[in-house]
This record gives sequence, C-alpha cells and structure tokens, in this order.
Amino acid sequence: METARSKAFVVHNLRAAESPPAAVKKPEVVPYILDEQAIERRRVRAVAWGRLAVAVMIFLVWEVFTRIGWVDPYFWSSPSAILKTTWVQITEGNLLSDIGFTSSSTILGFVFGTLAGALLGLSFWWSKSYAGISEPYLIMLNALPKLALAPVLVILLGIGFFSKVALAFSMTVVVSALSAYSGVKSVDPDMEKLMYSLGAKRWQVFTKVVVPWSMPWIISSLRINIALALAGAIVGEFIASSKGVGRMIMYAGTILDINLVWVGVAVLSVLSMLMYWGVVVLEKLLGKGLAKQ
Repeated sequence: METARSKAFVVHNLRAAESPPAAVKKPEVVPYILDEQAIERRRVRAVAWGRLAVAVMIFLVWEVFTRIGWVDPYFWSSPSAILKTTWVQITEGNLLSDIGFTSSSTILGFVFGTLAGALLGLSFWWSKSYAGISEPYLIMLNALPKLALAPVLVILLGIGFFSKVALAFSMTVVVSALSAYSGVKSVDPDMEKLMYSLGAKRWQVFTKVVVPWSMPWIISSLRINIALALAGAIVGEFIASSKGVGRMIMYAGTILDINLVWVGVAVLSVLSMLMYWGVVVLEKLLGKGLAKQ
C-alpha cells in the first residue's frame, strides 16, 4: 500500500529559494557648484601677477640692453639711473611739490569740467529749441583743438595754478556735455508720458527719470576725461609755469638732463595710472548707487 502511494506521487528535490541579490548602492552624486567669485578672484590675481611680470621683464631688458651697449644710455637712460635721479629729486629737489601741483590742477579741472559739462548736457532736456541751437556749437567746440587755446589762457590767467585748472577744465567740459546730452536723447518717451499721467511735475520727471537715465553716459566719460584733464594741465605747464612735472620736464630738456626728463615721464606714467584707477573706483561706487535706486 505504501509502495503504491509512493509511486503515485513524484518527489522533487526542492532547493531553498535564492534570495534576490542585494541592491547595489550607487554612489551619491554630489552636485558640482561653479564658484564664479572664486574663479574671478583667481583671474584677477593671475592678471595682477602677469602685469607685474611684464613690467619686471621690460625693466630688466631695458637695464641689460643699456649696460651691454645695445641701447644708447644717453638718449634712453636706464631704470637704475632714473631711480637714482628720482631719489635725488625727492630728497634734494622739488619733485613732491611738483607732483602735488600737477595732481591738484588736474583733479580740480576734471571735477569742475565733468560737473559743468554734465549740467550743461542735462539742461538740453528742458528745451528742444535750446538744444537744437546749442548742439552744432557744442560739436564745433569738441572738434576744436582746445590745446591751441593754451597760450591764450596762460596769458589771460597767468602762469600760476588757475591757468592749468582752466586748461584741464576746457579739455573735459565738452566731452561731459556731449555724453550727458546723448543720455538725454536716449530717455524713453513712454516713461516720461507715464510719469506725467501719474501727476508728476516737470522737475520730478527730470530728477526721477532723466538724471538717472543719463548717469551711465556721464559715468562712461570719466575715464576719458581724467586723461584729457592731465594732458591739459601738462600742456599748460609746458607753455609757462612756476611749478609742476611738465615744467620740470621742460627745464630738464633745456639743460639736456635726459635722466631728469625720463624721471618726469615715469612720474607722469605712474600718476596717470593712479588717477585712472581712482576713476574706476569712482565708477563702481556710482554704479552701485544707481543700482540701489
């Protein structure tokens, strides 16, 4: 009986069910965040070191070439001779007072010329007839070589400080006026109509719309104006002056002191670079002020 029952069933050998393989843990993906500020800082440092390396290379090549005779040291001097002459002029001469004279006349002419030109250009918004009459004369003044008026201004104002300020002023005022006028002409007329429809008065439209709208144009003229102001002050010192770096260069040329001439050129180069950087900082401050408005 047991034999028949065992034959009636088929016995299979069952294996234990295999457990599914454990899920493979994938590594967590860390998002890549681009730090633009860090990249910009690295770029700025690289640019600064690159500029320094180029300057050092120029001075080294200049010094070596003059020492081995490939460059005539009488006409081109050398960095070591220029540094020695600069130290003598600082300790025994009037170099620091000359730098102060040139810097102050340049900065005053730049400030007054930029402000006066900006006000003149902004005033054209009040009357289209006034702007149309004034525009061709403004363009003519811009095309006029204003340095040709330097002898007249020196004779009129004397060889002192104010003639140099006037020359720097004349070099910058027209550029600022044209820049401000370009900003005035670009003001959105729909914005003006919106302000008028909201009950704004004319002076409110001018202060709230026209002036902020024109400020980028005025700011863009600052870098040009600082160079023009320095050029005007130096030309005035070339013509006639009792002080200034330009007077020092002219004096050095008359006595054939080439090293002193190169000292003046080097001082003007450093001075122009410092003024340019100062204007760049001023632009950033003004730009941040506009962004907050």
